[in-house]
Amino acid sequence: MTFNISTSSFHGPAHMGQYRDVTGKVFDWDIMRLLLHYLVPYRLQMAESLLWMLIGSGLALVTPYLTKQAIDVYIAQGNYSGLAWIALLVLLCYTLSFLVDWRRRIVMSKVGNKILNTMRGELFRHYQVLSMSFLDQHGIGTLISRMLGDVGVINELLSQGLVAMLSDIVMLVSIIVVMLALSPRLALLTFTVLPFMVLATVLFSKKARTAYRDTRMSSSNLTGRLAEDIDGMRVIQAFTEEGRMSREFETVNRSNRDANIYAIKLSAIFSPTMEVLSMLATCAILWFGGRMVEGNTLTVGMIVAFLSYTSRLFQPILDLSQVMNTWQAAMAGGERVAQILQLEPDIKDTSDSIDIPSIVGQVDFDGVDFQYLDNTPVLHNISFSIPPRQTTALVGPTGAGKSTIASLLLRFYEASGGEIRIDGVPLKKIKITSLRSQLGVVPQEPFLFPGTIGYNIRFGRPDASDAEVIQAARAARIHDYISELPQGYDTPVLEGSANLSLGQRQLICLARTILASPHILILDEATSNVDLRTEGLIQEAVEQLLEGRTSLVIAHRLATVQHADNILVIDHGEIVEQGTHRELLAKNGVYAHLYQTQFLTSEAMT
Repeated sequence: MTFNISTSSFHGPAHMGQYRDVTGKVFDWDIMRLLLHYLVPYRLQMAESLLWMLIGSGLALVTPYLTKQAIDVYIAQGNYSGLAWIALLVLLCYTLSFLVDWRRRIVMSKVGNKILNTMRGELFRHYQVLSMSFLDQHGIGTLISRMLGDVGVINELLSQGLVAMLSDIVMLVSIIVVMLALSPRLALLTFTVLPFMVLATVLFSKKARTAYRDTRMSSSNLTGRLAEDIDGMRVIQAFTEEGRMSREFETVNRSNRDANIYAIKLSAIFSPTMEVLSMLATCAILWFGGRMVEGNTLTVGMIVAFLSYTSRLFQPILDLSQVMNTWQAAMAGGERVAQILQLEPDIKDTSDSIDIPSIVGQVDFDGVDFQYLDNTPVLHNISFSIPPRQTTALVGPTGAGKSTIASLLLRFYEASGGEIRIDGVPLKKIKITSLRSQLGVVPQEPFLFPGTIGYNIRFGRPDASDAEVIQAARAARIHDYISELPQGYDTPVLEGSANLSLGQRQLICLARTILASPHILILDEATSNVDLRTEGLIQEAVEQLLEGRTSLVIAHRLATVQHADNILVIDHGEIVEQGTHRELLAKNGVYAHLYQTQFLTSEAMT
């Protein structure tokens, strides 16, 4: 499905929402078509809800007329038997109205929750296929806000707002027809306030468009700032910057407060205005209706019925104004959700993409260029080959482009020039799942998901047996530690892996990779942030894991790459040296300088 929605660039820091200005349209067909798409599977339930709505509207029209008949016919004539029957009918109407409204709400609540589940699931799945560059440009809070806030207000419109709008329109038209049929003169007098109501609604709607757009943006900013500040709480406390961060958060929080207060003020002005107009209509009915009763052209029961119909007449108008609020909020939210859903992944399979049943392990970089931002090159003319079952190491200063090379091999990003091949097949021709399922990575910053230790180890192979999980943990030198825990492999991983040290997390990640048994292995500075003892354990496990596999090892500590088959020295995005450890030391170049910086003793230089 294609949506013709402009995609002007995002701007601002991540925690400030990364929202672009929205158009504030009352109605946008492209957005509405997207939203209505989610209602199609529930058309029968929607039809049922509309049926209950029509029945409820009919019952609401009958009760004032029954009241009129009770006053003008049965009370006036002293017919208490007939009055009892009228009272029973009124009671029956209210009972049926309760049951009808209850059933309609149940049906729409189920539909609403199913739509909510569908939309959030679809949005999350789309998050997963978008490229890393998308995640780089958008803050976590922004994505959460779109998932929860924007989808929530869209669901409110689809599950309740549309049916409520149709119900109000049907009720409004029906009451107007009935009032005209009962007394055209009194009905027209009552309707004199309608133009003022329409004018008030139009003026309110114009102001509300901006107000609800601002509340959505400020809510996203607040969510984003909160998510990032909580994530960085250790740093905040470590530098005793609680006061400054509180003041910065208060600025964002105050902006959200002001936006919401402004929207509430608009509503607080609009609703009483409509109530005043409703009371003016009531006064007109009492004054002119009373005069007509005095002239015997109208009955008391008719006035009572008109008063009842009048309250019912203005209620749909008030309800429609509230639906308009929901509508406009949903339009803003829908536009933001559409911005995401309309994005095509930068990296995706093409019609001629193929599966590679089993990677042999030949890796070739041929004149590869890459840049994260326009006119800011990160890699330039990178060319090298890794023969099957050999290890190539990447070394160099921080920011040289080593991790970027690994990301390109995993196809997290697309090279802007040159070509990368595996077993002679260009990466762009290989299906993404076929590629990544045969590559394994141990990252520099180990990440564990909420769940148990066992769940995290078998993350890449959910169907692995307990024996296989234990075997992988033994190979990663983490089994003994896990076995000492009271819950063993069922030990839950706390938020942020707070109950595990950095080294333990890294060993669990290593066990996860071992269990996945990749054909090509990528180690992204896996030992750079751990203590010497853990580094030794990782080195033992890595040596076993490297056997018989094509491996790309990114290293900060040069002692970990001395036995690599080939070492590439990366500096400023280019390969400046390559060779074995001894060959590079003999050149007395960049590698030798880095090595000497780390190992100053004569023993380390032998």
